[in-house]
Amino acid sequence: MPSTVNRVMTTDVLSVGEGAAYKEIVDVLLSASVSAVPVVGADGRVSGVVSDQDLLHKEEFKRVAPDEDYWPPLRARLRALLSGAGPGRRRAADKAAAATARDLMSAPPVTTSPDASVVQAARLMERRGVKRLPVVDGRGRLVGIVTRRDLLRVFDRDDASISVEVRRELEDTLGPAARGVEAGVEEGRVRLTGRVNRRSDGERSARRTASVEGVVGVDNALNWRVDDVVPDHVQWRAR
Repeated sequence: MPSTVNRVMTTDVLSVGEGAAYKEIVDVLLSASVSAVPVVGADGRVSGVVSDQDLLHKEEFKRVAPDEDYWPPLRARLRALLSGAGPGRRRAADKAAAATARDLMSAPPVTTSPDASVVQAARLMERRGVKRLPVVDGRGRLVGIVTRRDLLRVFDRDDASISVEVRRELEDTLGPAARGVEAGVEEGRVRLTGRVNRRSDGERSARRTASVEGVVGVDNALNWRVDDVVPDHVQWRAR
């Protein structure tokens, strides 16, 4: 069964209120050695996230010459536009002038739920380009935070425990025919050998094996008695 966020998230979460001052936020980040904190409104719901990047705009926009007019790099402006934050220069400049978390934070926040799978959380982080996700309950209240490093914990399993679960998956997939399949595990990589009745059984077994937590990769060396897999080009011609 895939791990859920509540198994890997941190529940002792630092947060700041929307009215938290700039230096207060800096103190929180530095004292806790974190790069971002959720911002919580008066109703207890997460309203945004403020990061060291948000705070550094104040330093970024300081003039080093009286007539200097600084523009953020094109990449940063495009990223702001794609995220719906408005023109990059104006948004970054607004944060440079901001004094409280309400104006500094990135909003709306990208959040997840405790019951979301680790796979879903990883995909959300990648899609939205974030390194952490506040974890909220059904009312939007903060219950934890999950980072990219937390998600890597699913790979922190020994080969023996992976082997037990792989065997269980094979038996669920193949039934009694699983006795004809061997699954060797080394450093999280699984090698399937033996014979199955149909080629599709072998491919399905490999997919199920790959879904086991802690599995780094699968080498499918299974043989089959009947090739029941129709090549893609044959399927296309039959349409």
